[in-house]
Amino acid sequence: MVGRTPEAARQLASRGRRRVKGASLPPPDPDLARQREVVDAFFAASRAADFHGLVAVLHRDVVLRADLGGEHRGALRVIHGVAAVAQQARAVPGSVLHPVLVNGAPGVVVTVRGRPFVIMGFTVSGGRIVEIDVIGDPERVRRVASAFVPP
Repeated sequence: MVGRTPEAARQLASRGRRRVKGASLPPPDPDLARQREVVDAFFAASRAADFHGLVAVLHRDVVLRADLGGEHRGALRVIHGVAAVAQQARAVPGSVLHPVLVNGAPGVVVTVRGRPFVIMGFTVSGGRIVEIDVIGDPERVRRVASAFVPP
């Protein structure tokens, strides 16, 4: 029904239940402009390969979820903790960031050679990134990004 494997659907349901119950996720910062500054600092540190700069904007318990899709259909990669997430934050050569709102929060559509590559959404609380959600499924990225990035 949701276009995912049973394992991925269970993960989505579990995440939804935790959010409904308010499981240990602090509320997002109310100032959207300040949230965007934190996300911009994340990308500046990523492009500069500045590990300490990344650590400065990531919450110690940050969670990165990546839905790769494509040949990895149904595979949801989850990375926990500031050090592990900071090590994964690498700029893609030739990439261009297009700031957008993802579910009402700061995000980006990343293009490479003019084509949508990934969509990233961020949750910022207390001036730090607590969650990063990445959509990498080429078909979903193309479909969603078409609303933001001209073909």
